[in-house]
Amino acid sequence: MCMASLTLTNVKKVYDNQVTAVHDFNLEIADKEFIVLVGPSGCGKSTTLRMIAGLEDISSGELKIGDRVVNNVEPKDRDIAMVFQSYALYPHMTVYENMAFALKLRKVPKEEIDRRVKEAAEILDITQYLQRKPKALSGGQRQRVAIGRAIVREPQVFLMDEPLSNLDAKLRNQMRAEIIKLRQRIDTTFIYVTHDQTEAMTLGDRIVIMKDGYIQQVGTPQEVFDHPINTFVAGFIGTPQMNFFNAKLEKSGDTYHAICGGASIQLPQQVQEKLKANGAVSQDIVLGIRPEHIVFVSDDQKANTLTGTVDVSEMMGSEIYIHVEGNMGGANTSNIVMRVPTSDLPTEFHGGVPHGTKLRFEFPGHLVHLFDSETERNLI
Repeated sequence: MCMASLTLTNVKKVYDNQVTAVHDFNLEIADKEFIVLVGPSGCGKSTTLRMIAGLEDISSGELKIGDRVVNNVEPKDRDIAMVFQSYALYPHMTVYENMAFALKLRKVPKEEIDRRVKEAAEILDITQYLQRKPKALSGGQRQRVAIGRAIVREPQVFLMDEPLSNLDAKLRNQMRAEIIKLRQRIDTTFIYVTHDQTEAMTLGDRIVIMKDGYIQQVGTPQEVFDHPINTFVAGFIGTPQMNFFNAKLEKSGDTYHAICGGASIQLPQQVQEKLKANGAVSQDIVLGIRPEHIVFVSDDQKANTLTGTVDVSEMMGSEIYIHVEGNMGGANTSNIVMRVPTSDLPTEFHGGVPHGTKLRFEFPGHLVHLFDSETERNLI
Protein backbone atom coordinates (compact mmCIF):
# COMPACT_ATOMS: atom_id res chain seq x y z
CA MET A 1 0.00 0.00 0.00
CA CYS A 2 1.36 3.41 -1.02
CA MET A 3 1.67 5.79 1.93
CA ALA A 4 1.24 9.54 1.99
CA SER A 5 1.89 12.71 3.88
CA LEU A 6 -0.47 15.67 3.44
CA THR A 7 0.24 19.38 3.47
CA LEU A 8 -2.45 22.05 3.72
CA THR A 9 -1.10 25.56 3.13
CA ASN A 10 -3.28 28.68 3.72
CA VAL A 11 -6.38 26.65 2.81
CA LYS A 12 -9.57 28.70 2.88
CA LYS A 13 -13.22 27.92 2.11
CA VAL A 14 -15.64 30.72 1.22
CA TYR A 15 -19.18 29.78 0.20
CA ASP A 16 -21.18 31.64 -2.48
CA ASN A 17 -23.02 33.60 0.20
CA GLN A 18 -19.62 34.99 1.26
CA VAL A 19 -19.61 33.01 4.51
CA THR A 20 -16.06 31.85 5.29
CA ALA A 21 -16.19 28.35 6.76
CA VAL A 22 -12.42 27.75 7.05
CA HIS A 23 -9.78 30.47 7.46
CA ASP A 24 -6.11 30.11 6.61
CA PHE A 25 -5.76 26.44 7.56
CA ASN A 26 -2.11 25.31 7.77
CA LEU A 27 -1.16 21.76 8.75
CA GLU A 28 1.45 19.17 7.88
CA ILE A 29 0.37 15.57 8.38
CA ALA A 30 3.13 12.98 8.42
CA ASP A 31 2.97 9.65 6.62
CA LYS A 32 1.04 7.08 8.76
CA GLU A 33 -0.01 9.74 11.29
CA PHE A 34 -3.47 9.65 12.90
CA ILE A 35 -4.76 13.23 13.00
CA VAL A 36 -8.06 14.18 14.65
CA LEU A 37 -9.91 17.41 13.81
CA VAL A 38 -12.10 18.29 16.78
CA GLY A 39 -14.32 21.18 17.75
CA PRO A 40 -17.95 22.20 18.30
CA SER A 41 -20.58 22.04 15.53
CA GLY A 42 -19.96 24.58 12.78
CA CYS A 43 -16.23 25.01 13.47
CA GLY A 44 -15.18 23.96 9.94
CA LYS A 45 -13.78 20.49 10.66
CA SER A 46 -16.06 18.54 8.28
CA THR A 47 -15.62 21.22 5.59
CA THR A 48 -11.85 20.79 5.87
CA LEU A 49 -12.22 17.01 5.54
CA ARG A 50 -14.47 17.42 2.50
CA MET A 51 -11.91 19.71 0.86
CA ILE A 52 -9.25 17.02 1.37
CA ALA A 53 -11.66 14.46 -0.15
CA GLY A 54 -12.39 16.73 -3.11
CA LEU A 55 -16.11 16.93 -2.23
CA GLU A 56 -15.75 20.71 -1.64
CA ASP A 57 -13.70 23.10 -3.77
CA ILE A 58 -10.80 24.90 -2.10
CA SER A 59 -11.39 28.67 -2.39
CA SER A 60 -7.71 29.50 -1.95
CA GLY A 61 -4.54 27.84 -0.68
CA GLU A 62 -2.91 24.55 -1.62
CA LEU A 63 -3.48 20.89 -0.76
CA LYS A 64 -0.75 18.36 -1.41
CA ILE A 65 -0.96 14.59 -1.00
CA GLY A 66 2.65 13.39 -1.04
CA ASP A 67 4.40 15.68 -3.54
CA ARG A 68 1.34 16.17 -5.75
CA VAL A 69 -0.88 19.28 -5.62
CA VAL A 70 -4.43 17.90 -5.76
CA ASN A 71 -6.60 21.07 -5.59
CA ASN A 72 -8.12 20.33 -9.01
CA VAL A 73 -7.83 16.53 -8.98
CA GLU A 74 -11.14 14.59 -9.08
CA PRO A 75 -12.06 12.81 -5.79
CA LYS A 76 -11.75 9.37 -7.45
CA ASP A 77 -8.18 10.16 -8.54
CA ARG A 78 -6.90 11.33 -5.13
CA ASP A 79 -6.34 7.81 -3.78
CA ILE A 80 -8.30 8.42 -0.60
CA ALA A 81 -11.25 6.62 1.00
CA MET A 82 -13.89 8.26 3.15
CA VAL A 83 -16.12 6.76 5.84
CA PHE A 84 -19.27 8.80 6.50
CA GLN A 85 -21.39 9.23 9.60
CA SER A 86 -24.43 7.79 7.76
CA TYR A 87 -22.64 4.57 6.59
CA ALA A 88 -23.95 5.20 3.00
CA LEU A 89 -24.35 1.48 2.18
CA TYR A 90 -26.33 0.19 -0.81
CA PRO A 91 -29.42 -1.46 0.76
CA HIS A 92 -30.06 -3.88 -2.17
CA MET A 93 -26.50 -5.31 -2.09
CA THR A 94 -25.03 -7.85 0.32
CA VAL A 95 -22.16 -6.87 2.61
CA TYR A 96 -19.77 -8.62 0.20
CA GLU A 97 -21.16 -6.70 -2.80
CA ASN A 98 -21.04 -3.39 -0.91
CA MET A 99 -17.37 -3.94 -0.07
CA ALA A 100 -16.48 -5.16 -3.58
CA PHE A 101 -18.37 -2.46 -5.50
CA ALA A 102 -15.64 0.19 -5.88
CA LEU A 103 -13.12 -2.48 -6.92
CA LYS A 104 -15.51 -3.84 -9.56
CA LEU A 105 -15.87 -0.36 -11.02
CA ARG A 106 -12.09 -0.18 -11.25
CA LYS A 107 -12.02 -3.51 -13.11
CA VAL A 108 -9.87 -5.17 -10.45
CA PRO A 109 -9.55 -8.94 -11.19
CA LYS A 110 -12.15 -11.12 -9.45
CA GLU A 111 -9.62 -13.15 -7.41
CA GLU A 112 -8.00 -9.94 -6.15
CA ILE A 113 -11.41 -8.51 -5.14
CA ASP A 114 -12.23 -11.73 -3.29
CA ARG A 115 -8.89 -11.70 -1.45
CA ARG A 116 -9.21 -8.06 -0.39
CA VAL A 117 -12.85 -8.33 0.74
CA LYS A 118 -12.21 -11.47 2.81
CA GLU A 119 -9.07 -9.97 4.35
CA ALA A 120 -10.90 -6.76 5.34
CA ALA A 121 -13.85 -8.77 6.68
CA GLU A 122 -11.49 -10.77 8.86
CA ILE A 123 -9.76 -7.65 10.20
CA LEU A 124 -13.18 -6.20 11.10
CA ASP A 125 -14.70 -9.47 12.35
CA ILE A 126 -17.61 -9.38 9.86
CA THR A 127 -16.82 -12.53 7.83
CA GLN A 128 -20.05 -14.19 9.03
CA TYR A 129 -22.15 -11.28 7.67
CA LEU A 130 -20.78 -11.18 4.11
CA GLN A 131 -23.97 -12.62 2.55
CA ARG A 132 -26.36 -10.46 4.58
CA LYS A 133 -28.03 -7.22 3.49
CA PRO A 134 -27.31 -4.03 5.52
CA LYS A 135 -30.85 -3.95 7.02
CA ALA A 136 -30.11 -7.24 8.81
CA LEU A 137 -27.14 -5.66 10.64
CA SER A 138 -26.84 -3.52 13.77
CA GLY A 139 -25.48 0.03 13.64
CA GLY A 140 -22.04 -1.09 14.79
CA GLN A 141 -21.91 -3.88 12.17
CA ARG A 142 -22.98 -1.46 9.41
CA GLN A 143 -20.25 0.92 10.44
CA ARG A 144 -17.72 -1.92 10.15
CA VAL A 145 -18.95 -2.66 6.64
CA ALA A 146 -18.52 1.04 5.74
CA ILE A 147 -14.96 0.92 7.11
CA GLY A 148 -14.36 -2.39 5.27
CA ARG A 149 -15.47 -0.84 2.00
CA ALA A 150 -12.81 1.85 2.53
CA ILE A 151 -10.08 -0.65 3.53
CA VAL A 152 -10.42 -2.82 0.40
CA ARG A 153 -9.51 0.16 -1.77
CA GLU A 154 -6.09 0.29 -0.05
CA PRO A 155 -6.02 4.09 -0.22
CA GLN A 156 -3.11 6.37 0.63
CA VAL A 157 -5.28 8.27 3.11
CA PHE A 158 -8.33 7.34 5.21
CA LEU A 159 -10.84 10.09 5.96
CA MET A 160 -13.46 9.49 8.66
CA ASP A 161 -16.28 11.97 9.28
CA GLU A 162 -17.82 11.40 12.74
CA PRO A 163 -18.12 7.66 12.04
CA LEU A 164 -19.27 6.77 15.57
CA SER A 165 -21.80 9.52 16.31
CA ASN A 166 -24.83 7.37 15.38
CA LEU A 167 -23.91 4.64 17.86
CA ASP A 168 -24.93 4.35 21.51
CA ALA A 169 -22.34 5.07 24.22
CA LYS A 170 -21.33 1.46 24.88
CA LEU A 171 -20.94 0.64 21.19
CA ARG A 172 -19.04 3.90 20.64
CA ASN A 173 -16.48 2.87 23.25
CA GLN A 174 -16.18 -0.57 21.67
CA MET A 175 -15.78 0.82 18.13
CA ARG A 176 -13.20 3.34 19.36
CA ALA A 177 -11.07 0.42 20.55
CA GLU A 178 -11.71 -1.31 17.19
CA ILE A 179 -10.43 1.74 15.29
CA ILE A 180 -7.25 1.77 17.41
CA LYS A 181 -6.74 -1.92 16.57
CA LEU A 182 -7.55 -1.30 12.91
CA ARG A 183 -4.98 1.45 12.76
CA GLN A 184 -2.32 -0.93 14.10
CA ARG A 185 -3.26 -3.52 11.46
CA ILE A 186 -3.37 -1.31 8.36
CA ASP A 187 -0.91 1.42 9.38
CA THR A 188 -1.78 4.24 6.95
CA THR A 189 -2.53 7.96 7.23
CA PHE A 190 -5.85 8.72 9.00
CA ILE A 191 -7.71 12.01 9.25
CA TYR A 192 -10.64 11.70 11.62
CA VAL A 193 -13.31 14.31 12.40
CA THR A 194 -15.30 14.34 15.64
CA HIS A 195 -16.95 16.76 18.07
CA ASP A 196 -16.29 14.28 20.90
CA GLN A 197 -13.16 15.20 22.79
CA THR A 198 -12.87 11.73 24.37
CA GLU A 199 -12.60 10.25 20.86
CA ALA A 200 -10.03 12.90 19.93
CA MET A 201 -7.91 12.25 23.03
CA THR A 202 -7.95 8.44 22.72
CA LEU A 203 -7.44 8.12 18.95
CA GLY A 204 -5.19 10.94 17.79
CA ASP A 205 -1.39 11.06 17.55
CA ARG A 206 -2.05 14.78 17.31
CA ILE A 207 -5.29 16.69 17.61
CA VAL A 208 -6.27 19.87 15.80
CA ILE A 209 -8.74 21.93 17.84
CA MET A 210 -10.91 24.26 15.74
CA LYS A 211 -13.31 27.09 16.49
CA ASP A 212 -15.17 29.32 14.01
CA GLY A 213 -13.09 28.08 11.08
CA TYR A 214 -9.73 28.80 12.74
CA ILE A 215 -7.20 26.35 14.16
CA GLN A 216 -6.83 27.10 17.89
CA GLN A 217 -4.11 24.59 18.77
CA VAL A 218 -2.34 21.55 17.32
CA GLY A 219 -0.57 19.09 19.61
CA THR A 220 -0.52 15.65 21.14
CA PRO A 221 -3.50 14.86 23.40
CA GLN A 222 -1.26 15.26 26.46
CA GLU A 223 0.13 18.62 25.26
CA VAL A 224 -3.27 20.20 24.72
CA PHE A 225 -4.53 18.81 28.05
CA ASP A 226 -1.51 20.01 30.06
CA HIS A 227 -0.77 23.24 28.16
CA PRO A 228 -3.94 24.63 26.57
CA ILE A 229 -3.12 27.71 24.52
CA ASN A 230 -6.26 29.65 25.50
CA THR A 231 -9.45 29.43 27.57
CA PHE A 232 -11.41 27.89 24.66
CA VAL A 233 -9.06 24.90 24.36
CA ALA A 234 -8.81 24.62 28.15
CA GLY A 235 -12.61 24.47 28.46
CA PHE A 236 -13.12 22.18 25.48
CA ILE A 237 -10.65 19.43 26.44
CA GLY A 238 -11.34 17.58 29.71
CA THR A 239 -14.49 16.21 31.39
CA PRO A 240 -16.06 17.86 33.34
CA GLN A 241 -14.68 21.05 31.85
CA MET A 242 -12.06 23.21 33.56
CA ASN A 243 -13.24 25.65 36.26
CA PHE A 244 -12.54 29.33 35.48
CA PHE A 245 -12.38 32.19 37.99
CA ASN A 246 -11.63 35.90 37.79
CA ALA A 247 -8.38 36.37 39.68
CA LYS A 248 -5.34 38.61 39.90
CA LEU A 249 -1.69 37.99 39.10
CA GLU A 250 0.51 39.99 41.47
CA LYS A 251 4.18 40.68 40.94
CA SER A 252 6.39 41.87 43.78
CA GLY A 253 10.06 42.18 42.83
CA ASP A 254 10.77 39.09 40.78
CA THR A 255 8.11 36.93 42.43
CA TYR A 256 4.59 36.24 41.17
CA HIS A 257 1.58 34.82 42.95
CA ALA A 258 -2.08 34.46 42.04
CA ILE A 259 -4.90 35.82 44.21
CA CYS A 260 -8.20 33.97 43.84
CA GLY A 261 -11.18 34.10 46.19
CA GLY A 262 -9.06 35.77 48.86
CA ALA A 263 -6.45 32.98 48.81
CA SER A 264 -2.88 33.58 47.68
CA ILE A 265 -1.66 30.74 45.46
CA GLN A 266 2.09 30.16 45.47
CA LEU A 267 3.37 29.44 41.97
CA PRO A 268 6.27 27.00 41.48
CA GLN A 269 9.70 28.14 40.23
CA GLN A 270 9.13 26.82 36.70
CA VAL A 271 5.93 28.91 36.33
CA GLN A 272 7.66 31.97 37.86
CA GLU A 273 10.42 31.72 35.26
CA LYS A 274 7.98 31.40 32.35
CA LEU A 275 5.93 34.39 33.56
CA LYS A 276 9.12 36.43 33.87
CA ALA A 277 10.35 35.35 30.41
CA ASN A 278 6.97 36.33 28.93
CA GLY A 279 7.14 39.75 30.61
CA ALA A 280 4.00 39.23 32.72
CA VAL A 281 2.99 42.17 34.93
CA SER A 282 0.49 42.56 37.79
CA GLN A 283 -2.84 42.17 36.02
CA ASP A 284 -6.38 40.78 36.04
CA ILE A 285 -6.36 37.15 34.90
CA VAL A 286 -8.66 34.20 34.43
CA LEU A 287 -7.45 31.34 36.61
CA GLY A 288 -8.34 27.84 35.48
CA ILE A 289 -8.15 24.57 37.38
CA ARG A 290 -9.39 21.14 36.33
CA PRO A 291 -12.05 19.48 38.55
CA GLU A 292 -9.70 16.56 39.34
CA HIS A 293 -6.88 18.88 40.50
CA ILE A 294 -8.74 20.57 43.38
CA VAL A 295 -7.49 19.27 46.74
CA PHE A 296 -9.59 18.86 49.92
CA VAL A 297 -8.18 20.41 53.09
CA SER A 298 -9.17 19.02 56.49
CA ASP A 299 -7.08 21.41 58.62
CA ASP A 300 -9.12 24.48 59.68
CA GLN A 301 -5.96 26.39 60.56
CA LYS A 302 -4.30 26.06 57.16
CA ALA A 303 -3.73 29.41 55.41
CA ASN A 304 -4.86 30.27 51.88
CA THR A 305 -7.65 27.74 51.67
CA LEU A 306 -10.98 28.32 49.93
CA THR A 307 -14.41 27.40 51.23
CA GLY A 308 -17.69 26.47 49.65
CA THR A 309 -21.04 24.78 50.20
CA VAL A 310 -22.07 21.62 48.37
CA ASP A 311 -24.99 22.20 46.03
CA VAL A 312 -25.24 18.85 44.18
CA SER A 313 -23.13 15.69 44.13
CA GLU A 314 -23.24 13.21 41.24
CA MET A 315 -22.16 9.67 42.05
CA MET A 316 -20.41 8.04 39.10
CA GLY A 317 -19.28 4.82 40.82
CA SER A 318 -15.50 5.07 40.93
CA GLU A 319 -15.65 8.85 41.33
CA ILE A 320 -17.99 11.62 42.35
CA TYR A 321 -18.60 15.05 40.79
CA ILE A 322 -19.24 17.63 43.51
CA HIS A 323 -20.80 20.99 42.56
CA VAL A 324 -19.86 23.58 45.15
CA GLU A 325 -21.05 27.16 45.58
CA GLY A 326 -18.01 29.20 46.59
CA ASN A 327 -17.45 32.90 47.07
CA MET A 328 -14.49 33.41 44.75
CA GLY A 329 -14.16 37.17 45.17
CA GLY A 330 -16.62 39.87 44.16
CA ALA A 331 -20.34 39.72 44.85
CA ASN A 332 -20.98 36.65 42.69
CA THR A 333 -20.75 33.12 43.94
CA SER A 334 -19.13 30.64 41.55
CA ASN A 335 -20.16 27.11 40.77
CA ILE A 336 -17.02 25.02 41.29
CA VAL A 337 -16.97 21.43 40.03
CA MET A 338 -14.69 18.90 41.74
CA ARG A 339 -14.00 15.39 40.48
CA VAL A 340 -12.94 13.12 43.32
CA PRO A 341 -12.19 9.36 43.33
CA THR A 342 -14.64 7.75 45.77
CA SER A 343 -11.67 6.03 47.44
CA ASP A 344 -10.41 9.50 48.51
CA LEU A 345 -13.67 10.46 50.25
CA PRO A 346 -14.21 10.24 54.01
CA THR A 347 -16.32 7.14 54.81
CA GLU A 348 -19.45 9.17 55.66
CA PHE A 349 -19.52 10.60 52.12
CA HIS A 350 -19.31 7.28 50.23
CA GLY A 351 -23.00 7.44 49.35
CA GLY A 352 -22.67 11.03 48.14
CA VAL A 353 -21.94 14.39 49.75
CA PRO A 354 -25.13 15.92 51.23
CA HIS A 355 -26.44 19.29 50.04
CA GLY A 356 -25.26 22.12 52.31
CA THR A 357 -22.05 20.36 53.46
CA LYS A 358 -19.25 22.92 54.03
CA LEU A 359 -15.95 22.05 52.34
CA ARG A 360 -12.45 23.50 52.48
CA PHE A 361 -10.15 23.08 49.51
CA GLU A 362 -7.12 24.55 47.75
CA PHE A 363 -5.76 24.98 44.24
CA PRO A 364 -2.20 23.57 43.97
CA GLY A 365 0.06 26.18 42.32
CA HIS A 366 1.64 23.70 39.89
CA LEU A 367 -1.78 22.67 38.53
CA VAL A 368 -3.44 26.05 37.94
CA HIS A 369 -3.61 27.66 34.50
CA LEU A 370 -3.26 31.43 34.13
CA PHE A 371 -4.93 33.23 31.20
CA ASP A 372 -4.83 36.88 30.15
CA SER A 373 -8.33 38.25 30.89
CA GLU A 374 -8.33 40.36 27.66
CA THR A 375 -6.85 38.00 25.04
CA GLU A 376 -7.80 34.75 26.88
CA ARG A 377 -4.35 33.38 25.95
CA ASN A 378 -2.33 31.24 28.37
CA LEU A 379 0.30 33.39 30.12
CA ILE A 380 2.70 30.45 30.41
